[in-house]
Amino acid sequence: HGPTDGCQEDIYPMTDRTECINIFKQHNCMKALTRTEFNLPGQVSVYHGKVRDVYDINDDLMVMVATDRISAFDVVLPKGIPFKGQVLNQIAASFLDATADIVPNWKLATPDPMVTVGLKAEGFRVEMIIRGYLTGSAWREYQNGCRELCGVKLPEGMKENQKFPEPIITPTTKADEGHDENISREEIIAQGIVSKEDYEQMEQYTRALFARGTEIAAQKGLILVDTKYEFGKRDGKVMLIDEIHTPDSSRYFYAEGYEEKFAQGLPQKQLSKEFVRQWLIEHNFMNQPGQVMPEITDEYAQSVADRYIELYEHIVGKKFQPAETEGDIAARIEKNVTDWLNQHGK
Repeated sequence: HGPTDGCQEDIYPMTDRTECINIFKQHNCMKALTRTEFNLPGQVSVYHGKVRDVYDINDDLMVMVATDRISAFDVVLPKGIPFKGQVLNQIAASFLDATADIVPNWKLATPDPMVTVGLKAEGFRVEMIIRGYLTGSAWREYQNGCRELCGVKLPEGMKENQKFPEPIITPTTKADEGHDENISREEIIAQGIVSKEDYEQMEQYTRALFARGTEIAAQKGLILVDTKYEFGKRDGKVMLIDEIHTPDSSRYFYAEGYEEKFAQGLPQKQLSKEFVRQWLIEHNFMNQPGQVMPEITDEYAQSVADRYIELYEHIVGKKFQPAETEGDIAARIEKNVTDWLNQHGK
């Protein structure tokens, strides 16, 4: 399906097109939060990432605001996507809760639909990417003749969207700006980026989290195709930080029809941010020198928002309840976070 399909019922079994339109009409549809500049109690600093604004509170807590910014090919698109931040934050929060028995994580509370507050940890400079299927950037490299990814040997004769015999871990070095770089397990340890003990712990957690995510996705009629996890260290212990199993960090296929589409070499029906990347590719943009970002119209931004809402409902299994957007979104968030910090913060 194409990036401008909107909310057609065959693609959106839980939220039909009329309902999507009503959500946008009722909630001032094109309002999007693209930047925050808060002054929170105990605030030490703020970091503006590609999508999230992260506030350091007393060098002990982190306030992570999921804005409505959207990025692809390591560049932030010039228009925000309504409700995207809420979708990301609430999906991540639900999965952090659903995996807390596997690995300790940073989450303490969600005082606003677009915010998670949690424990500060020293983040590792590596992102743990785990892939169950050959697709996306891995498939693009495979097509170009690559048979080894991050030190992992890839079998000959694989096809797009084919399942690996076992999920593979393909880590990247984490960049503040620009492109993250692929790196092997051996290079990470040899260069001292992460100690052998900590890296092995991260690998173990990554496989366990992916197994749990796969199990939860299957219950919803979905396939967790690939995802990334970020870890940090606090009080000498490795813990899960940032988002988990969201459409920005993960790719999902619909289980129904997967085998038939794979056998016929057809594109999979998927829930992920990949449709945005494909739209950009179709408009000759992959953030290469000389390429110009295509115009992001209100109509296209709304179609992307429709897709994020649909994805939320499938993954979480609940109807999406849009946050109040009638007033100033930033002011609402700042008040909610300030109230929580005054009551619970150190």
